Amino acid sequence: MIASQGQYSIVSEYAQGLQIDFEDLDRAVDLIFHAAAQQPFVGIIGTDDSTMVLATRAAIRLGLPHNSVESVNLTRRKDLARIRLLQHEVNIPEFRLLDLNVSLAEQCHDVVYPCVVKPVSLSASRGVIRVNDFSELQQAASRIEKILAREERLDAEVRAILLLEQFIPGQEVAVEAILYSGDLDILTIFDKPDPMNGPFFEETYYLTPSRLPEAIQQQIHQQLEAACRAYGLLDGPVHAECRINKEGVWMLEIAARTIGGLCGQLLRFGTGYNLEELVLAHARGQRLDICRQDEAAGVLMIPTPEAGLLKRIEGLLAALAVPLIEDVNIQIREGYELVPLPEGGQYLGFIFARGEHIAEVEQALREAHACIKIVTAPLWKIKL
Repeated sequence: MIASQGQYSIVSEYAQGLQIDFEDLDRAVDLIFHAAAQQPFVGIIGTDDSTMVLATRAAIRLGLPHNSVESVNLTRRKDLARIRLLQHEVNIPEFRLLDLNVSLAEQCHDVVYPCVVKPVSLSASRGVIRVNDFSELQQAASRIEKILAREERLDAEVRAILLLEQFIPGQEVAVEAILYSGDLDILTIFDKPDPMNGPFFEETYYLTPSRLPEAIQQQIHQQLEAACRAYGLLDGPVHAECRINKEGVWMLEIAARTIGGLCGQLLRFGTGYNLEELVLAHARGQRLDICRQDEAAGVLMIPTPEAGLLKRIEGLLAALAVPLIEDVNIQIREGYELVPLPEGGQYLGFIFARGEHIAEVEQALREAHACIKIVTAPLWKIKL
């Protein structure tokens, strides 16, 4: 059963739909509870950050496997998460919280730059900005404050706090994993071959299997497992972002959900299963045996080059014709507004590649991306 704010199921030919209001959690839990009386469930899966608390509360009400509400809330609040990880001595950047109602000069007189400033509640790298001095920090804070002002559903407390943390140089990776009663299985580690040094931190290339040494991969496993214990996470998918340098593995972000967008399709090349199969099996109490594949795979999340109205995307057939390219999937249609980072958080689409060697896959993705030209038109907004 698909529970959503829409009146009809998004996959109505496969599943029934349950209309709920995500703003009224008590009522939503009641509706799910009554639906389960007619059609019993073996598990409940939240698909993104906004539905995780609802899924957890519904699972608690029905006596199904679940994480605690507190642990899920920690993954949705960067400030609370950093404090918890610090208490448990997990390797994280040095940080401080900034109160937007207090002078930044009073709070930042002893800051060592470069730093990264970010909202405590947004995802997909929205509002995440590197700053190299106090002037840049002031500009970034003002920019983020405007972004938060447009988010109607955020609490006043969240709007008034920013996280300022040490910039960690090094290679960045993404990790996809699943917890089974506290035992962590890493499904794959995605290498990010492009340096992510700011000023914004747009995701682009994900490659698997990782080229990191096995010893480093073991360190990632240990640090992520320690972070999950610190949060109190016990069951379900985990998506994490880490940085690696000669000082060790640094935990940047942890979410109690799967990776977003279509990137999860790469899991079938690394594990022998689709990500959906692994998550559904977990919800049914099954732990599938991972069959590591020899082939390499990668995805490019097509970045948004500039703001404006999307007129057309040229070169798609040429990109698809590049050897090793499996698919080019465009998510945004002509006539829609494009908003790049740090304000925006949506990708134009995805390019997938598969081959024998990771270097060949990366090169194919870069060649396909070079074929694509994004044509936009200026967007003029009238203030009433």
